Amino acid sequence: MSLENMNPTTERILMNIEKVMIGKRHVAELSLVALLAGGHVLLEDVPGVGKTMMVRALAKSVNAKFRRIQFTPDLLPSDVTGISIYNPKEMEFQFRPGPLMGNIILADEINRTSPKTQSALLEGMEEASVTIDGVTHKLEQPFFVMATQNPIEYEGTYPLPEAQLDRFLLKMKMGYPNLREEIEVLNRAQKTPPIHELEPVIDLNGLLLLQKEIKEVFVDDTIKRYIVDIVSRTRGHGNVYLGASPRGSIALMKAAQAYAFMYGRDYVLPDDIQYLAPFVLSHRIILKSEAKFEGISAEEVINGVVGRVPVPVQRLVK
Repeated sequence: MSLENMNPTTERILMNIEKVMIGKRHVAELSLVALLAGGHVLLEDVPGVGKTMMVRALAKSVNAKFRRIQFTPDLLPSDVTGISIYNPKEMEFQFRPGPLMGNIILADEINRTSPKTQSALLEGMEEASVTIDGVTHKLEQPFFVMATQNPIEYEGTYPLPEAQLDRFLLKMKMGYPNLREEIEVLNRAQKTPPIHELEPVIDLNGLLLLQKEIKEVFVDDTIKRYIVDIVSRTRGHGNVYLGASPRGSIALMKAAQAYAFMYGRDYVLPDDIQYLAPFVLSHRIILKSEAKFEGISAEEVINGVVGRVPVPVQRLVK
């Protein structure tokens, strides 16, 4: 996509992030897509590639309250959501909020904690609220979770169930920097880290307005049919045990609306769907055992499905 047509505000946010992150434009774009669409991101990659720095830069760019939760096997749900403590002076229970009570949350190594604690995070992601001692506490808006997991170490981990994976709008990887980029990382590491000097581009009210505008991005009926065709074909694919649900269709449409808005359009194109489909749908399907044995990845399946579905050619007319 050409930067010339980019929405000025989203372009400034991305340029701000690039002051900190080197060579990770696509990750910054997709993270911003999820934030604008009101979704969440699962970032699967090895330690040390800049996952935490990415989230911090995004939070600073929109002047959001940033919270980091380091998930461990002994972490309790109350350590995430908060707890009610009795105050003898006031003779009543008072709620002490946990780190989930923020705007942008880094859930680090989410697969290292117990399913019970994972479920506490899941409720917050899905309902935008948490229930503690029978009392429901609304989370601040906007609310965005970027969860990370290490794909290499499996010992002592609790793999995320399919129901929880489905709550993430996007799943992606950062990857290693190339030689030139890594040299630049070293150059910056010699000086004051640029994250400390990063200034906000917009405030939270501005971000909420952007999220509202994105809902008005036009999606033609032919595009909706295109989305449904792609998702439905995952359900009958020979290498797929369980295909994507209707939630996957909704997620793909919302992500496409945010992506189109980012590139200065008030309508969605088939190109948007094609680009986003692997990030939105690959974690929503379960491959058959024989497909995994043959080394077939979920991304390859989704790309294959997208390549076989006829692209809409009808002109978009509002």
